[in-house]
Amino acid sequence: MTARLGAEEEFHVVDVESGHLVPRAAEVLGRLDRPGFTGELQQSVVESNSGVHDTLDGLWTDLASARRRLDAAAAALGLAVVAAGTVPLADIGARDVTADPRYRRMADDYRLVADEQLICSAQIHVDVPDRDTAVRAMCLVSPWLPPLLALSASSPFWLGSDTGYASWRTMLWQRWPTAGPVGCHPDAADYDRTLVELIRSGVISDAGMIYHDVRPSAHQRTLELRICDACPRVETVVLVAGLFRALVREACERLERAEGPLCDGRHEWLRAAAWRAARSGLEGDLVDPLTRCSAPAPAVLTAMLTRLRPQLEASGDWDIVHRLLKEALAAGTAANRLRRAAQTEDLLASVDLMVAETRGERRRPRLPARPRHTTARLGTLDARPHSGRSIARTPSA
Repeated sequence: MTARLGAEEEFHVVDVESGHLVPRAAEVLGRLDRPGFTGELQQSVVESNSGVHDTLDGLWTDLASARRRLDAAAAALGLAVVAAGTVPLADIGARDVTADPRYRRMADDYRLVADEQLICSAQIHVDVPDRDTAVRAMCLVSPWLPPLLALSASSPFWLGSDTGYASWRTMLWQRWPTAGPVGCHPDAADYDRTLVELIRSGVISDAGMIYHDVRPSAHQRTLELRICDACPRVETVVLVAGLFRALVREACERLERAEGPLCDGRHEWLRAAAWRAARSGLEGDLVDPLTRCSAPAPAVLTAMLTRLRPQLEASGDWDIVHRLLKEALAAGTAANRLRRAAQTEDLLASVDLMVAETRGERRRPRLPARPRHTTARLGTLDARPHSGRSIARTPSA
């Protein structure tokens, strides 16, 4: 049976004229039918929750529809939404935390870490048979998560500066006390005891603050991927979802066949591998999960695709994932596209590009740069829908 899957996407809210992040998520949510949409810690972020799907086609259609609804709601207010790890133009302000008792407590407890939580991610849920399987599968999928981060990397800028990273969101995210690679646990009971200890320590206040790269859902029988940046192009989310479902399926198959431990417990290198993916994206080397040595990102991801072909074919995902990965490796990371836009023109041009890609538009080759002292309205640069859709029957965002 094919494991069902779903996704959560977070979106920055930006002002159309200035391109700056603005704390107006509540206004956008006020123009939406709320089921499927919610706020986050920061008032500048809106979250979208997909339905549960058997196919990647269905997930794609769902995500594209949610993006259209968000775009329409934001546009009516002179705003736009951006799916990316960070946006280039933002200011830090403690006053912008959402007025919710839990979020207020987090802001008080974590201070600047919470104030600077101006980041967005994409999260994928995949069905598993039970919580024990979810906990045991985490060890098996963990080595392959940094390459998924590299695919999603979309946050080269922070507070008006180029960080030199493909995913600066990862660097910000890993400051939380429970972020990063998950430990090894023999079963759900052991994992849950660890959660209780963390809460009892006072370092976190509830199980929802477990921010590991992958975790079992607290409310559903799913394994949740949490390492990725939010992705401007919806097809990147679909690609990551297809690969993650195949990883989960492979892990479950290995657990069914195994008679002894399948993990050596050595996860120290995983944080380094995630750093490498955040630094380089697809444009440099990654840590090969099998050899734990440096290797070009395309080689690592191509080997991953080959390894997962049986699981992808069993889920009916091979053709879509194969095509989307080929396109992703040819196009490079969103981070690289955004950096090129800023280098060609300015930071506002990179925001223009983020907004366009979130809407599903694909840019023509760039026109001569506009003067850097001007402020252009977002979305006015020449753009047209991408003509090379991987799934022609699925509407663009």
